Amino acid sequence: MNQDTLFISDLHLSLEKPEITRRFLSFLAGRATRAKAVYILGDLFDTWIGDDDFMPPNNKIRAQLKQLTDSGTKVFLQQGNRDFLLGTRFAQDTGVTLLDEYAVIDLFGTPTLITHGDLLCTDDLPYQAFRVKSHTPEWQHNVLSKPLLLRLLAARWYRLRSYFHKRKKSQDIMDVNQDTVAKIMRDYGTLRLIHGHTHRPTLHRFEINGQAAQRFVLAAWTKDSGEVLCWNNDGYQVEVF
Repeated sequence: MNQDTLFISDLHLSLEKPEITRRFLSFLAGRATRAKAVYILGDLFDTWIGDDDFMPPNNKIRAQLKQLTDSGTKVFLQQGNRDFLLGTRFAQDTGVTLLDEYAVIDLFGTPTLITHGDLLCTDDLPYQAFRVKSHTPEWQHNVLSKPLLLRLLAARWYRLRSYFHKRKKSQDIMDVNQDTVAKIMRDYGTLRLIHGHTHRPTLHRFEINGQAAQRFVLAAWTKDSGEVLCWNNDGYQVEVF
């Protein structure tokens, strides 16, 4: 029985990115079927305006995820900063398990903390303020109660605004705060962290209370390639598609 556990994040699937969608569907139909579990750590979609959005390519993605989970591969999903409105209907349609913004899993005997990563970017104060507001039930109910077309137009406007706002911010502000990383890992009692969001894939080694710690940053998928962090009994490796 295959024991591979796979981690991906930041695919930013959308109608405008057909190459990434095709690669992801191929991954679900191929490599993912040979894994015990797949963890999607946020921003699977470039935007998500509600579980009632069945515009392309959402239906194909729903169907392929359902086929994978029906085959026995467990799929776990954390919401990202782009798709935090993913909800229970999407989970029911696909068979995926939604996880909290922080989750600790047993990764081959080592407690491992997983998260999307945006909560670690505490130097970006305007974003953190928006995140607090946008995750309240009142804000989300107000958005999801709007007609689908209005939500679609609003999402396009927010994406455009986000693009120009990011151009004004330094890269350091949009990266994680190392003090925050250490605090969160101490709070959850872990020495290994896996996250995405920053689009800066690498392995960071550091110490927490004199003990060796690791922070794995997942890569964003592009039209040219996609990366998967694979763990099994022999350790880890990065697989490139």
